[in-house]
Amino acid sequence: MRIGSLTPILSAVQRRIFHTMETRTLPQFPLPLVLFPGASQALHIFEPRYRQLVADCQAGDGQFGITPVSDGSGSTPAIGSVGCTAMLRSVVPLPDGRSNIVVAGDTRYAIADYVDADRLYLVAEIVPIEDEGEGDAPELLTLAAELRRQFDGYREVARQLPDSPDLPEPPKEPGALSFAIAGALPLDLRAKVQLLELRSTIDRLRRLREVLEQATELTAAQVRLQKRARRNGRRPLASGGTV
Repeated sequence: MRIGSLTPILSAVQRRIFHTMETRTLPQFPLPLVLFPGASQALHIFEPRYRQLVADCQAGDGQFGITPVSDGSGSTPAIGSVGCTAMLRSVVPLPDGRSNIVVAGDTRYAIADYVDADRLYLVAEIVPIEDEGEGDAPELLTLAAELRRQFDGYREVARQLPDSPDLPEPPKEPGALSFAIAGALPLDLRAKVQLLELRSTIDRLRRLREVLEQATELTAAQVRLQKRARRNGRRPLASGGTV
């Protein structure tokens, strides 16, 4: 079995611990992307195995798992890989059997094992994972408020770039806030996987505070370069004006 996960394979001891926890089966759609809880993702379905997966989900509970892999959708995520449950929101069938779908991220999970389900696609046994219970800890609320202010500043800078995506107002609840900002930032796959795997909202907010500061600085530098390029491209006219 070819392994394409960004997460190490679990030890035998860790596997035994997984199997003592409450698990359920979930169809798998490994992709080189991270779906965060609360995020929407559009997908184009063309491979026969994933056409079957979508059809089965439509006939069932409408859920499958998106688990990040580093080398394409043909890879098998390692045991212990963390992914996110995708809820089917819309399916637009195309005449040739392909389809365009939109899914919404729901809850995170870790892959405990694979099962033989006699399907074209992978089916995993998963363990749901949640953040540690940090409640309304003062640091949690302070970090969340600080991150919202930082993200507002980032949005102001980012919207000055041409073709910049519209970044919506993030939710107020700290956990949902952290996932929304993690999904909105232009991070590489490994960085997003690390944020998805964190089990502490406080740790995720701390990490995002650092990342957001860097992203704002880089985006501001891009804006300055583009403004300078536009000024340099204007030619003086004989009358003293510019074009």
